[in-house]
Amino acid sequence: MKRIWKVLLSILLVFVILIASFATLLFFMTRETKDLVVDYETTNPYITERGKAFVSAHRSGGGQFPENTLMAFENCINSKEFNTDIFEFDLHITKDGELILLHDSTLDRTTDSAETLKVDKAKPSDYTYDEIRNLNFGESFTDENGNKPYAGLRGDKIPENLKAVKIEAVLDYLQSNGDFSYIIEIKNGGELGEKAADKLYKILSEKKMLEKAIIGTFHVNVSKYMDKTYPDMLRSCSLTEGIVFYMCAFFGIDKEVGSFNYKALQIPSSAFVINTGTTRVVNYAHKHNIAVQYWTVNDEKEMKYLNEIGADAIITDYPERAYAVINSLNGELV
Repeated sequence: MKRIWKVLLSILLVFVILIASFATLLFFMTRETKDLVVDYETTNPYITERGKAFVSAHRSGGGQFPENTLMAFENCINSKEFNTDIFEFDLHITKDGELILLHDSTLDRTTDSAETLKVDKAKPSDYTYDEIRNLNFGESFTDENGNKPYAGLRGDKIPENLKAVKIEAVLDYLQSNGDFSYIIEIKNGGELGEKAADKLYKILSEKKMLEKAIIGTFHVNVSKYMDKTYPDMLRSCSLTEGIVFYMCAFFGIDKEVGSFNYKALQIPSSAFVINTGTTRVVNYAHKHNIAVQYWTVNDEKEMKYLNEIGADAIITDYPERAYAVINSLNGELV
């Protein structure tokens, strides 16, 4: 019996030590680091001057305008209240191989697809571009007053800038109105994702815009495909790469410059219980010539904090709000 009790006590002790170690590690991972912000020399154009984070319109400013529509881009461009540095948007490939702007895997949430196409969970890859053009992409947009100004528009009453839009049209419009950068996410995985990467690379190459866009995806096969097939295409980290990066930054692991095969971290400022919005993460990224672009940041206090610790971009649904925060001094725009 004594021997059994010794074994049980030993197991309990090990268990307590493991729990205590994990709790200690978790405690420090959830806290802001006290590291001073360090300014590193960099060749990455997506790393900006400290305290002057780029304003990135998430889904082309989906909180202020119908997301991923030409109308949203037009409103951002024509606004006298704010400027946009980086446009963030999402791509899906259609049945006939066109790249259209859409975030979700189906057309249901943002359009009238259930009514017009007579099917639920309509995937863009099952329809041609012309078929999808019959939908109202402003159907579900709700403004800050709770109104849905574009709901119910059908047929000829749908304005052109609220219909499905190809990436070529978006890039042509933006290029003709200024010098912008882009965060573009390929939403398809598998073979469709690779096909989308092929199409996107061709478009960016023809328009001489490869250096103006950072490409993201949550699909590992697409990231690997881009690295192998298009090494000159700039991309952001994958989910697994982001976790590895965070652990390297947290423990201060000394890696050679060039060890990370991406130009940007596109990450939330917190993930579950892990605090990624820290000076340690930003410093480590800048040391390795990697830009830090935080999403999706809609709270003004969080915008201010991330800007102060050296974030390179605030990706937000409300670009007007971010512009005001980043460009304010004593409450006045500069």
